[in-house]
Amino acid sequence: MLDIRHIETLEDPGLAPYRTLRRTTDHEKDGIFVAEGEKVIARLMESDLQVFSVLITEEWLGIYRDRLESRSGTIAVFVGEKTLLSSIVGFHLHQGIMAVAAIPKAQELETIVNLSKRPRLFVAVDGMTNSENLGVVIRNCVAFGVQALIVGETSSNPYLRRAVRNSMGTIFKLPVVPTSSLAETIHDLRTRFSIAVVAAHPRSEKHSTGSSYLSKDCCIVFGSEGYGISEKVLAACTQAVAIPMMSGVDSLNVSSASAVFLYEVMQQRKER
Repeated sequence: MLDIRHIETLEDPGLAPYRTLRRTTDHEKDGIFVAEGEKVIARLMESDLQVFSVLITEEWLGIYRDRLESRSGTIAVFVGEKTLLSSIVGFHLHQGIMAVAAIPKAQELETIVNLSKRPRLFVAVDGMTNSENLGVVIRNCVAFGVQALIVGETSSNPYLRRAVRNSMGTIFKLPVVPTSSLAETIHDLRTRFSIAVVAAHPRSEKHSTGSSYLSKDCCIVFGSEGYGISEKVLAACTQAVAIPMMSGVDSLNVSSASAVFLYEVMQQRKER
């Protein structure tokens, strides 16, 4: 059921999440996230995530009404003029349509491993605090068949607004396993589940993506843009692997590196 409210100001209490876009800690505490942009919202509507409200122009309401009405529960629909909506983030960003939805329940590692088809493919992130990079990594994960994202204790929440936006809504298709100790989770992957953990490490001199056997069960770890993978996490991995590059370039942006690594995994598995 839709609770449609035409607004002329942003003072309605139900609009609080939209007025506090930069207070990400509050959103995480409340278990909500903000989605913006037509393609992201379209994927949100295709998902089974709970949607609490949308902030929308009259034009977009006409396009989305059927999809909104087909969802279970009550959705607050705030309808306003373009100029009013643009005062929140900038109309060029959210295109006149935004939504607030519930962050899905975190997944347990054992459950994900048991439900994943073999050969398993997971990605873990360590120290990835740039939410825009994280969003692109997520998009690459979904594009290349990653079955779950393991988020280390020093990484950003993948449901931050910018991460959701840069993932183009693909985060809604990727199970997320948060961990309070990525090093310990890596140890569990190796010892309990016999899953190789490969560190994407540009300073590895022994192994490159082409020579690494990635067609079996594995988890690839990507680190931060500035510092890479922490020593503790790196030590817990099975192997460190680098992308072969011409001299003079020591690394790629993590979002580009993740695409190269995951494409290599897909190619090796196809050949096998």
